[in-house]
Order: sequence, then structure tokens, then C-alpha cells
Amino acid sequence: MDIPRLHVVTDSLEIARAALSAGAPLIQVRVADDVTDREAFELSVKVAHECEARGAVCLINDRLDVALAVGATGAHVGADDLPIEVSRRILGDRAVLGASARRPGRAAEVLEHADYLGCGQVNPSFTKDVAAAVIGLAGLAEVVAAAGRTPVIAIGGLTVRDVPAVLAAGAHGLAVIGAIRDAADPARATAELLRALG
Repeated sequence: MDIPRLHVVTDSLEIARAALSAGAPLIQVRVADDVTDREAFELSVKVAHECEARGAVCLINDRLDVALAVGATGAHVGADDLPIEVSRRILGDRAVLGASARRPGRAAEVLEHADYLGCGQVNPSFTKDVAAAVIGLAGLAEVVAAAGRTPVIAIGGLTVRDVPAVLAAGAHGLAVIGAIRDAADPARATAELLRALG
């Protein structure tokens, strides 16, 4: 399948609904590590249902068992999660599988099994360790070059203002958290991002 340009990452059913109402093509459910499996399942099954009703993609971050349990479109895994080849074997060939890759070497490792790469942090973001190194647009461009034809989704403190620069660096699109979660009108913020992405 074609990988959407806008990925809305959230742990809120309300935000997911607002984004979907504005046409968000993909919701990634990402919950904190201390959230129980039951809580993750109960949220994810509701988001998956909303996505299915809207014809949108639903991905689950990290928790492959939850992705399978709720019938999600697929999952996204980080460098500290199960190896990408194992994740692909668990989810199957039809699932959408994304993998985090902040360096060209990591990109090369996961290309065979990933449908897209998530790359960041491009800008500082308080949803991750604030001490984590920011790779910037130059680092993003390096991963894009290593990814070949595999779409790269930029992430990390991005807003609608960053869209032109992110696309110019070669990214396919971007994933956002705060740009929608913290907006006065999340649906409107989603629509603005979609217009910017074209």
C-alpha cells in the first residue's frame, strides 16, 4: 500500500477522532511504557475501529501483540523493540511495518523488512528524552539517501511550518504529536498539515 504522508501519533481517542474527522490518513497509537497491556488494548481497539470506519490506516507502536489483537493495519517498531525480521514474521507480509532509523546504518539494517522508516528527532521534542541528540535536517537527508525508495517519515517536534524543509530534505512526510495534541483545534491543525503536505 502507499504510505500516507501524515502520521498522527497519539495516546488519546479524542485526538484520534478529531484528526480522522479532518481526513487524517493514518493514526499511530503510542502509549507510555507504564500503560498496562489491557489499557493499551482497550484504547487501540477503539482507535482501530474509528480508523476502519474512516478508511484510515491504524498502526500500533511497539506492541505487536496488541496490533494483532485489535486487527490493526500494522505496527511501528523502534531500535530497542523486537528485531525487524522477527516483527515482520509475527505480523505477516500484509501488515504495514514501520521502523525507526535515525542513522544511515540503521536504515540499511531494516530496509528489507520495513515498509517505511521513521526518522528523528529532527527538532527537539519533549515527548522523548530531551537529552537525545537531535539529528536535524542534515541527519534526515542522510537517512533519506540511505533509504533508497523506502519512504522516510520525519518526526520530532515538527509543525506545519516545518513541512517545506522536511520535504526538501527528501522525506516522504512527517509524524506529529504535539502539533495536533496541543492545538486549540486539533481537527483544524490536521487539515492545515494535510494541505501543506499536498
